[in-house]
Amino acid sequence: MDTFFISHGDPMVGIDESFAVRELLKSWRKQTLRQAPKSIVVVSGHWETSDPSVNVVSGPNPTIHDFDRRPERHRLFQIQYPAPGAPKLAKRVRELLIKSGFSNINEDETRGLDHGAWIPLMLMYPEANIPVCQLSVQPQLDATHHFNMGRALSPLREEGVLIIGSGAATHNLDIVGPVDGRILHWASEFDAWLKECLLNGRYEDINNYEEKAPHAKIAHPWPEHLYPLHVALGAAGEEAKAELIHHSWQDASLSYASYRFIMKK
Repeated sequence: MDTFFISHGDPMVGIDESFAVRELLKSWRKQTLRQAPKSIVVVSGHWETSDPSVNVVSGPNPTIHDFDRRPERHRLFQIQYPAPGAPKLAKRVRELLIKSGFSNINEDETRGLDHGAWIPLMLMYPEANIPVCQLSVQPQLDATHHFNMGRALSPLREEGVLIIGSGAATHNLDIVGPVDGRILHWASEFDAWLKECLLNGRYEDINNYEEKAPHAKIAHPWPEHLYPLHVALGAAGEEAKAELIHHSWQDASLSYASYRFIMKK
């Protein structure tokens, strides 16, 4: 089972046909991953904790509407994505992290799926019949920590588990341009650097992106939306091959670049 990083973007992706990334998500089972996973782990930029945490939910996952109530989003608050929880998988995630030297792995028995998880999944697997658990990110720690978390989870691939990092290739909501405007130079240059590093296997540079990448602090003032990429990359292995599976832009600065990490056979 390959691993994936998806730039999930605006919650409106769930209902607004104008977002190009919808095509990737809606055609997922026909074009990207025809093999049905037994269960799914999502690492979302919208779950931040001081220590790694997994949601251990028995029964359907609650749907978390973790975004503001602007008028155009009203319909989103009516949507539920009751995918089954995956308590056995969550405990397996915890076990693998502890085995790899991580400590203080918390279990959350009440938290459901945030929009970084359920918005993409409702388009990828609309039947909501595949068990899902989430793993949090630690924004106060570095990229290597998250890469190593992913590496700890690598055995899950052989167990039929789909590992998805859900974040954003660029994520600065304070600096956006016109909808149809030219891509802002800092966003374009960071996005191109990320693509070049991934496609050429420069994963150590990815782990040190704050020092290596152009405009890193502008493209990601806070790291929580990039760290899911490090987890997905680490889970695929250091010799994995990256493939760009989607690329589009929103508001001249938000990249929807999404990647598949193909494990070495």
